[in-house]
Amino acid sequence: MPLSEHEQRMLEQMERALYAEDPKFATALEGSGLRTYTRRRVYQAVAGIVVGIALLMTGVIVPNVLWVSVVGFLVMLGCTVLVVTGWRKAPKPGEQPVSGSAGGSAHGRNRQRRSMMTRIEERWQRRRDEQGQ
Repeated sequence: MPLSEHEQRMLEQMERALYAEDPKFATALEGSGLRTYTRRRVYQAVAGIVVGIALLMTGVIVPNVLWVSVVGFLVMLGCTVLVVTGWRKAPKPGEQPVSGSAGGSAHGRNRQRRSMMTRIEERWQRRRDEQGQ
């Protein structure tokens, strides 16, 4: 259930007050752990891709072990999926995580989306009213 406008303003005021009182503590709560976790996951997946390439080449070079090539390909495919999904979820440098508690560019984008959705809803309502008359 989304927060009301009043609740969102209150939350933003509390966030600004927290930043004003103790910026070091507020920065620690921003969620840099998510960025570190995502980066580590991407590095592990890249290492898995290298292992998959090694298995693929081993299966091609050694006779009668074609299944090793198949396993290597599957490892590469799975790790590539992890890299792509991890890369998409990683917050950009200086950007707050989507579920983060700090006010910033994410809140600005939410406001922009909200206002865009409001405009779309208003247009839709106008069209319905015009067609109904």
